[in-house]
Amino acid sequence: MFNIQAIHQNGSNVVAKYDKRPDLCPVCHKQITPNIGQGFYKEGVYDETGLQIVFRCPSEKCQNIFLGLYSGTPQFFYLKKSLPVKNTTRQFSEIIQQVSSEFEKIYNQSYFAEQNELDMVCGPGYRKALEFLIKDYLISKNIAEAEDIKKEFLGNTIEKRVDQQQLKIVTKRAAWLGNDETHYERKWVNKDVKDLKDLIELTIRWIEADKLTEKLLQDMPDEEKKP
Repeated sequence: MFNIQAIHQNGSNVVAKYDKRPDLCPVCHKQITPNIGQGFYKEGVYDETGLQIVFRCPSEKCQNIFLGLYSGTPQFFYLKKSLPVKNTTRQFSEIIQQVSSEFEKIYNQSYFAEQNELDMVCGPGYRKALEFLIKDYLISKNIAEAEDIKKEFLGNTIEKRVDQQQLKIVTKRAAWLGNDETHYERKWVNKDVKDLKDLIELTIRWIEADKLTEKLLQDMPDEEKKP
């Protein structure tokens, strides 16, 4: 527990008690012990931000000012979040970028929404990213079927065109969770966006492994197939 002398909304000084200080800078995303500045107090109901504290990142490369927002009662406040948040992007391997550049764009837009607490829209975005990744991967293996693949429902595409059994198992379940993010009622009530992202990660690993194996066989064909 910590105390801070904060400026009340009426201009007076009050002593406010709060539970903790941020240990992660929302700008540079490093673990920190922040420098403490001024506190500001306003009266309100429990779920409103009643205490705001100015912090500064001690990292030499950052040094940015940010706010710790606290909610609670006049007797005690709890850290709710830190602002402003500088959004990060996910960098994917060269293999995935070559398979589907659109996947990376859609994924990072969804990731932006997630970081900004837009939890009702990031899920459908991840579902769209998954569809682009799977379809672009299958198109890369069968260009002649590209137009048919683009028009198919994702579930049908996976069922008909994914040959590797383990990849089919993973992508089918990723599609199930992705569909839950776009439907009115959830079928998999004990699963959420984190589980969908985990399955996307598994899909990525399988695709990378397949593409690396494909390249290996091109570079090092079987002895009997050499000219």
